[in-house]
Amino acid sequence: MKTTTINKEEIDKFSKIADEWWDPDGKFKPLHAFNPIRIKYIKDNIIKHFKIEKKILPLSKLKILDIGCGGGLIAEPMTRLGASVTGIDASEKNIKIAKAHLRKNKLKINYKCASPENFIYKEKFDVILNLEIVEHVEDLELFIKKSSRLLKKGGLMYVATINKTLKSYLFAIIGAEYVLRWLPIGTHDWEKFVEPSTLISFGEKNFLKLNKIDGMKFDIISNYWKLSKDKSINYIAEFRKI
Repeated sequence: MKTTTINKEEIDKFSKIADEWWDPDGKFKPLHAFNPIRIKYIKDNIIKHFKIEKKILPLSKLKILDIGCGGGLIAEPMTRLGASVTGIDASEKNIKIAKAHLRKNKLKINYKCASPENFIYKEKFDVILNLEIVEHVEDLELFIKKSSRLLKKGGLMYVATINKTLKSYLFAIIGAEYVLRWLPIGTHDWEKFVEPSTLISFGEKNFLKLNKIDGMKFDIISNYWKLSKDKSINYIAEFRKI
């Protein structure tokens, strides 16, 4: 039985390119393009779930944990929306980059080099973000179990990942890595892509009830990502802790 969610090869792979986290034209360019729709989706649904009425700093009083935070691409916008954010990542290099960028922007985020199974916490979180991370972990079921342990009852967990389909192989690997060169070759392993049914099953075993699941699709014409009914490649799921 595995006792860790950390895949050393995956950590090493992203640590090598960590210096490029905040370069919008660098190796993380797709995440920069992806960010606006992810932030809006998460913000709007958090506001709806917690029945938040105020418009300025709407996420204040909420504690958010960003697991696999990387260089802080999601942690910083969530902080600007008022949330108290903690970001954890198994890569020391990623955390170093995140902290450096944080100081430059004079924001307050609690960054720690950790994974969900070894993260020491004082109290559970209102919201947990697992964005583009579950397809890189060593043991998905353990990862979901340990992530759920960190979430308050009634809290929300967001999981964004890539479906395991022929279409995702053609577009997310062949297209994005080999043809368009949006990502370094070898960024993704199709065998580690996650079918929604698998994610939902692991969630149910760990007191996570699916609220909704939506596809996210890149619109070549507008050059923007948008929500879609098509979940065959990228999708995002919202779970509630019961």
